[in-house]
Amino acid sequence: MASHFRNAVHSNRHVLLATGAAVTAAAVPMTVASMSELTLFPPSYPWRHRGFFSSFDHGALRRGFQVYREVCATCHSLEFVRWRELAGVTHTKEEVAALAKEVEIVDGPDKDGQMFERPSKSYDQLPSPYENDQQGAAANNGALPPDLSVMVGARHEGHDYVFALLTGYMEKPAGKEMMESLNYNPYFPGGGIAMPPPLQDDGIEYPDGTPATISQQARDVVQFLHWSAEPESEERKKTAMLFMFGTVCFILGSGYHKRWKWSSLKTRKIDYLKV
Repeated sequence: MASHFRNAVHSNRHVLLATGAAVTAAAVPMTVASMSELTLFPPSYPWRHRGFFSSFDHGALRRGFQVYREVCATCHSLEFVRWRELAGVTHTKEEVAALAKEVEIVDGPDKDGQMFERPSKSYDQLPSPYENDQQGAAANNGALPPDLSVMVGARHEGHDYVFALLTGYMEKPAGKEMMESLNYNPYFPGGGIAMPPPLQDDGIEYPDGTPATISQQARDVVQFLHWSAEPESEERKKTAMLFMFGTVCFILGSGYHKRWKWSSLKTRKIDYLKV
């Protein structure tokens, strides 16, 4: 049986080779086409605040909020962040109250059943640029800008992804098919993104004199968006350190108690006397 099979394969080897070559040739265009749709993974950047014993750079958080407010807030919302949560993080309580009063929000109804406008207060959410999702989509050619509250936490390695996305805009490579209204960014799935490059060198002016380069603005806003996604991050690290310190003390105390409790039994000597 085996000898007949080997003879059949040997006699038809030319047919088998031709068939294999045809299958390979047909698979190559499919492989090339699928590879053209692959997304470029962002490089890994050093972020000081991600260390176990590290905290946020609150100067960067303040600058990042400025970038969000002057650039990102024209299209994106932070619906899970309230003004009062910024106190002690990016601004003082007085500064937060002053910033909130600059914004008019719709409230109500009043005793007459009418909606009215009033200055925002510290317990209000940061304002959204659009009244509803339909308005936001209509203003952006059908693409609704996502909320940024948990953007860093919602993406794998979100720090690196958002930074690479903000700084990765470039000219479309030759042969790349894409809608005319889209912008090319290799870090965005598919390469075509509706959002135009949001950051420009010296697009804003930092009060502390920090040069407002594109990379600096991206770095600052990424740290601010990490804080908005995990505002309890620093408190969680403090709690973890206290827990670890308590665990170490408990282990040392338990070891000392065990040695003291059993020392009299482990060191005693038993002698047997003949009667």
